[in-house]
Amino acid sequence: MGTIVYYSSSSENTHRFVKKLGLASVRLPVDAGSEPPVVDEPFVLVLPTYSGSDGKGAVPKPVIKFLNNPANRGFIRGVIAAGNTNFGAAYGEAGNIVSAKCAVPLLYRFEMLGTEEDVTNVKQGLERFWTRSH
Repeated sequence: MGTIVYYSSSSENTHRFVKKLGLASVRLPVDAGSEPPVVDEPFVLVLPTYSGSDGKGAVPKPVIKFLNNPANRGFIRGVIAAGNTNFGAAYGEAGNIVSAKCAVPLLYRFEMLGTEEDVTNVKQGLERFWTRSH
């Protein structure tokens, strides 16, 4: 099975969700000025969405910095987005943006820190995804 690469702000919502998955994971630095890791294996990116209705600024800057490295971008296989349904059409927009720019599927969306059902759905979905991908 591949790795989870994720970004979580100091709110820790995405961090708590990823920890509940119990899968191998790499956390991106919170500070956009920090050097992101280099990943050398296939991964699914989990990220929150930061935006209003126009989608501007939806993808966190540390995620952009991480994906700007062609070595990292070459290993992305899918995206899972967190969001807030209060954003309406922009709910989980960061996932749509990364999916389109990196030409990988948006695998799942969950609200805020996710429910137990979300955790189960993502774990089972990732097992199927990685099995089909290899």
